[in-house]
Amino acid sequence: MNSLLGTAVPSSFSLLIGGLRHDGLASVVVFLVALPLCIGITIASGAPTGSGIVTGIVAGLVVGWLSGCPLQVSGPAAGLTVIVYELIREQGLEAFAVIVIAAGFIQILWSWLQLGQWFRAVSPAVIHGMLAGIGALIFASQFHIMIDDLPKGSGLENILSLPSAVWKGLIDDDSTPMNHHLAARIGVLTIGTMVLWNVVLPKRFHVMPAVLLGVASATAVSALLDIPIQRIEVQDNLLSIVHFPSIQMLSHFFDTSILAEALGLAFIASVETLLSASAVDQLHTGPRTRYNRELLAQGVGNMICGFLGSLPMTGVIVRSSANVEAGARTRASAILHGVWLLLFVSLLPSVLRFIPTASLGAVLVYTGYKLMNFGILPELKRHGRGEVVIFFVTMGTIVFVNLLTGVVLGLVLALAKLLHTTQNLEAFYAHNTESGKMTLHLQGIATFVSLPRLAATLEIAPPHAEIHLDFASLRHIDHACLNLLQNWQQQHEAHHGRVVVDWDKMRGASYARRQTLRKTSWWQHWLE
Repeated sequence: MNSLLGTAVPSSFSLLIGGLRHDGLASVVVFLVALPLCIGITIASGAPTGSGIVTGIVAGLVVGWLSGCPLQVSGPAAGLTVIVYELIREQGLEAFAVIVIAAGFIQILWSWLQLGQWFRAVSPAVIHGMLAGIGALIFASQFHIMIDDLPKGSGLENILSLPSAVWKGLIDDDSTPMNHHLAARIGVLTIGTMVLWNVVLPKRFHVMPAVLLGVASATAVSALLDIPIQRIEVQDNLLSIVHFPSIQMLSHFFDTSILAEALGLAFIASVETLLSASAVDQLHTGPRTRYNRELLAQGVGNMICGFLGSLPMTGVIVRSSANVEAGARTRASAILHGVWLLLFVSLLPSVLRFIPTASLGAVLVYTGYKLMNFGILPELKRHGRGEVVIFFVTMGTIVFVNLLTGVVLGLVLALAKLLHTTQNLEAFYAHNTESGKMTLHLQGIATFVSLPRLAATLEIAPPHAEIHLDFASLRHIDHACLNLLQNWQQQHEAHHGRVVVDWDKMRGASYARRQTLRKTSWWQHWLE
């Protein structure tokens, strides 16, 4: 027994140490990726500097423990910057905090209703169109930040003003106090370093995050040369970043306007999180995602973030893939990355003040460019031109109207395409001249969507003919089409015609009848 214990304990201990070694190294990599992104996304969202880091800390320390996808890393996401920026501008910071709390509550409710898997049932064309639209808006708004300029009032204005922004970045203009051309060079240095690191160097060197290297290089150059450009501002005290919503503002929790905005935010955040979790599952062979638990964890995290006055969170594929590639084995890496964020912002906030705003803007310009993945179009086209149309309509509506409208319109178009696709009912007559027998063939799926086509075929039936219904190739028929056929039989026979059909077998093709037979079979099997 002692010998068994003596071998078991060291074995367990070595496994624990080995796991911590892998997860510890991975957590440092994720922390180095997350830090500049948390700050950059905060600036892009128009939120107080540091609120994104608070979100990252909550994502690690809280959501890391509760997560249904152990290797997924959560935090402030570039995909939410567009909607967050609009909400803060329109509603104000305090009302925005209540919206984030309500969004978290809605996610918890969806988890309780076991809706986690349903968020994966979104058309890929809508998802890619959503990401491309978000990417275009991020690219346009952050291009202005990259040259130390202010974003314009709307996404369309940001896009239309890109030529003038490029001109500002190229020309040294003495008439303005801002050194746009110097900031632009720092931005280009950041992007160039990231691209070279990812493209030129062998993959074994990619454990060092490209985003960190880009920001570090730009920060070092701007500090050594004392380049007069804007740098980020962060408070010395972490608690000064936290802003609790007032009791009066919390009393508006159930206002229609608050809940409507929260519903949209919760939907976008949930789709992004669960699709990211699905992608993470493909990167490793460990435990699979528990989607409802992941949705619960995100809801709890967002409620806490709302009460702290910080940014909302989602599961983020960039940080999660970095976590897997760095060798993470358990949720400890996600939790530890939150610890490192907390320690860094508590002990070394002065280091952050050296980072140029232009460099963080450049990181998000590069992120926006990658989100506009037009390389997916050939793949979508293989599934029909309708998928490409949905992609561009979703993307265009997001750019020209707003994010939520674009996603809803994309979903409506995807549903319309589905309904059109299910109209594959074929109904035609075959006349045997030798026997004089006329047969109406029904093939495919007969639903209310294809009812007009079926009705048009029935109307051309010869009034006195004997018509046999052949539905051997009919895979499904709904109640509306069954009623239409029964009414047509009565009318046809009233005009001295005859319809030959086995109604029991015909009803067997309906959903209700199949369910009844399934339940009867189960009951008989249980009795036996």
